[in-house]
Amino acid sequence: MKKITLALLLGIIMISVNAQNRAAWMKDAKWGVMLHYSIERLVSNNLLESEVNTLDGWNELIDNFDCDALAKQLSDVGAGYLIITVRHLGGFFLSPNSMYDHYMGESPRVSSNRDLVVDLYEALHKHGIKLIVYCMTNFNWNPAELIAFAYDRDDPRRAETFLRWQEVIREYSIRWGDKVSGWWFDGCYLPNTYFRHPDIPNFASMAAAARAGNPESIVAFNRGVFPRVKSITPYEDYTAGEINNPETISFRNHGGGFIDGSQIQILSYLGTTWGIGAPRFTQEDVVRFSLRINEVGGAVTWDVPPMPDGTIADDFMEQLVEIGKALGTIKK
Repeated sequence: MKKITLALLLGIIMISVNAQNRAAWMKDAKWGVMLHYSIERLVSNNLLESEVNTLDGWNELIDNFDCDALAKQLSDVGAGYLIITVRHLGGFFLSPNSMYDHYMGESPRVSSNRDLVVDLYEALHKHGIKLIVYCMTNFNWNPAELIAFAYDRDDPRRAETFLRWQEVIREYSIRWGDKVSGWWFDGCYLPNTYFRHPDIPNFASMAAAARAGNPESIVAFNRGVFPRVKSITPYEDYTAGEINNPETISFRNHGGGFIDGSQIQILSYLGTTWGIGAPRFTQEDVVRFSLRINEVGGAVTWDVPPMPDGTIADDFMEQLVEIGKALGTIKK
């Protein structure tokens, strides 16, 4: 029994050490930017007409996404990384995936022709900016997906659904390799039901799928909006940190930028809500929030509404510049 207990203890310690090693760059980066890039958000923000909500319309958007211009903007403000949605809500993917197509069979495609993640990496890498991808674990499945991914409403664990979804994640990870430095998994609202199990699918297998192409990828699992920053599993490297009101952030039992073995990271939005609206904070408030998070060794990520070509509007760029100045990350 003692040997088993010691082995488990050593395993937990190694998980924690690996998390700190993998996530060290995020603490050094200090802050980053997130884009909810989807037709749904672009239409909601009155930048597009709803008629473009077709695969052809999506491919035209993706083909005209200006990776170099966005990378230059992020470099100018001193952002250390970008988080972008591979797919948001029930919309289109910004990268093809043959495993997804395999399960969907003859259903209409919902993936772009261009692999935007690869092209974004190439543009960002020139400026030393890392790329993290956002992926849902439990999103708004359309009727065809419910069938293709064996969604069982009578099975709260939805094991088969998550097993198939892990294959989609694994394919992306293997294709992208070290072009992707991290994953931010949304929708882990019932972690005990979904992932806290000795057999797969579980947190360990989800993290393994995300790291299949890059063992150094950092992973976070988002349980939802919580003012108190916390880690929900030893298998994540940084806190998901979703919060609506940065004024209410609470840090407890932390040290050196870590809480319970995970790098502190806070994610909130500068617009009215995620991916849309006008700036809701003054520049002074945005700087104050960012400094407070950095003071405890944490990284802060600000979501801003993207333009159709993927770039950031001037009013938000003004705020991002002030953040970069305050945190000392703008290159001279």
